[in-house]
Amino acid sequence: MVKPDIRQVTVEEIGDFFSARNKPRFHARQVSEWLWKKSARSFSEMTNLPKEIRRELGDHFSFPALHPEHIQKSRDGTLKVAFRTDDGNLTESVLIPSGSRHTACISSQSGCPLGCVFCATGRLGFRRNLTAGEIFDQVSCLSAGEEGLTGKARPRMPEANPLSNLVFMGMGEPLLNYEQVKLAIEKITSPGGLGMSPQRITVSSVGIPDLIRKMADDRPRYHFALSLHTANNEKRNRIVPVNRKYPVESLSEAMKYYHKVTGKRFTIEFILFREFNDSVEDAKELAAFCRSFPVKINLIGYNPVEGSGYRKPDPLRVEAFRRELERRNLVVNLRKSRGGDIDAACGQLAGKVITDYGLRITDYGLRMTNDQ
Repeated sequence: MVKPDIRQVTVEEIGDFFSARNKPRFHARQVSEWLWKKSARSFSEMTNLPKEIRRELGDHFSFPALHPEHIQKSRDGTLKVAFRTDDGNLTESVLIPSGSRHTACISSQSGCPLGCVFCATGRLGFRRNLTAGEIFDQVSCLSAGEEGLTGKARPRMPEANPLSNLVFMGMGEPLLNYEQVKLAIEKITSPGGLGMSPQRITVSSVGIPDLIRKMADDRPRYHFALSLHTANNEKRNRIVPVNRKYPVESLSEAMKYYHKVTGKRFTIEFILFREFNDSVEDAKELAAFCRSFPVKINLIGYNPVEGSGYRKPDPLRVEAFRRELERRNLVVNLRKSRGGDIDAACGQLAGKVITDYGLRITDYGLRMTNDQ
């Protein structure tokens, strides 16, 4: 008989568990606090509960959690962390420092089923969705910074160094794991959890129209980013295979619906590839796509992935692309990639740490690697 995941049940259901065993229901509130506020990752950590109760919890519930297994540090201070799940899968997250700000890039899946040809994760294939608890673990671990990740401090949100921003732009397609992503965000933003403002959270998707509409109907308080990369169907079919099922026109209709229902502006993420989608004509096609809703555009120079066949764009073409968009009164940001020397930049996750899940790792204990 499969034990239910303790982080997939409600406080009321945990209370029922205690009542059925003639134990006080207030223990359920204590358990919930350990799960979501104190970021426990095992029943043994719940030290204000009697050992007998902790044993009964372990007998009845499972507690799958992520455990940091390999950490790399970039020359620019970026940390890339490979986490192992209880069933042996791997996923990666990134912590990006910028002055006093710290952005965590979080994964929603182990691998990815969409197979975008320029993305290292997409070329790995798909293992499984992460649970809300496993998504939460990435946030609580990264919140502690280097010391928490290496076991020198508890992996919980330190008051002196809270995360400034959280982006679901790591491994996987968040909307294909929508319910678990939504539950994780609820716990991350709850006063009974990490208490992070939803205004500091962005969920990014390559674009699944039906799920964009579902998300809009839920009136999300977090931000949304569409990973478009080109507004030309022929080109997008080549780099984003799911575009054959959901072409650019269907994405435009979904985003019109999103804006109509939520009243919110969204972000377009646009990776520029040398002499593929970086021309002034490409900029004009993007501007035409943006006519029907308010957006801001993040331009990102491609971070090379071995064997992809795509290259970094020429800076002069990037500048001409940006100027064409601004000439059309669009809000444009040119994003600087971080962590490229450890394959932690956009599109590079799993490029070297994981290879077809056969683990090309010989010395893969928990350790800090300084690639200086």
